[in-house]
Amino acid sequence: MLSFASDYIAGAHPEILKRLVETNLVSQPGYGSDEYCQSAAAKIKEAVGRPDAEVFFLVGGTQTNQTVITTMIDNNEGVIAAETGHVSTHEAGAIEHCGHKVITLPQENGKIKASSISEYVKVYYENESFEHCVFPGMVYISFPTEYGTIYSKKELEDIYSACKENSLPLFIDGARLGYGLESYACDMTLKDIAALCDVFYIGGTKVGALCGEAVVYTHGNAPKRFIGKMKQHGALLAKGRLLGVQFDTLFTDNLYLNISKHAIDMAELIKKVFSERGYSFFIDSPTNQQFIILDNKKMAELRKDVDFSYWEKYDDDHTVVRFATSWSTTEEDIKALEALLDR
Repeated sequence: MLSFASDYIAGAHPEILKRLVETNLVSQPGYGSDEYCQSAAAKIKEAVGRPDAEVFFLVGGTQTNQTVITTMIDNNEGVIAAETGHVSTHEAGAIEHCGHKVITLPQENGKIKASSISEYVKVYYENESFEHCVFPGMVYISFPTEYGTIYSKKELEDIYSACKENSLPLFIDGARLGYGLESYACDMTLKDIAALCDVFYIGGTKVGALCGEAVVYTHGNAPKRFIGKMKQHGALLAKGRLLGVQFDTLFTDNLYLNISKHAIDMAELIKKVFSERGYSFFIDSPTNQQFIILDNKKMAELRKDVDFSYWEKYDDDHTVVRFATSWSTTEEDIKALEALLDR
């Protein structure tokens, strides 16, 4: 059974497993105070070009989004996001569960515009009853977006400028950050990302790690007593060393970006395979997620041998599905998919 269901269907990159075994019997303190977390944090600060940054290691993406958002805004504030944003659609109401409304804005190819943020804030404060409404407290975007698209440097500069003009911190969800940075369409570096937001995270779970995300507060602006708040949200791992070892390995010898580039190369091969056979794409994604429109009968037939993700209904006879690649995707997998489509 071939699987392109997601970018975390396999365990962890072999280099990470090797390092976990090598360090297994070394005694270390808990909760992120170990030497591996300290080393990983130092490497990340250097990679993002922010010596004043604060780095924390959390267990997973949903816990990270929930913890960052709920500790940065007041009780009566909400978070602005695209209507297709991950916190808006695929986190089981985790943000709302903590008492914060997700304020959705119209999207285009998964992205929101700086002008939409400014217009929303303008209209909000023109309402004479705004004190009785949920205050916009921060802005959330993801890079890449839920549809695999990426913001250009100019788009991100405009968004960050709009956020600063309206005193809104900008949070970038980087669950798949590496795939965005290594996309052929990307015109930014990791340092650019760090310079154009107030907080972001580097996804490990979907980019080669067993689990874990590295949150980066870009200019020493982490909320007070953030470790304790991580614990309240179930995001603090007692054996924090497990996260430290993984990120220390990912940020050694450029492994994080090399993993990401491989996944992009494999996604481009998938794109070519489907394009050459006349299939239509729901959206032009330049990253590791490819969204293909399948005839429902063809989808049912293909599912006998290939695992992929349902995305949404296209019409009565067609469905949008997602094929995702990762470090574990091989050219042999693509050739096998090609053979199945031809059959």
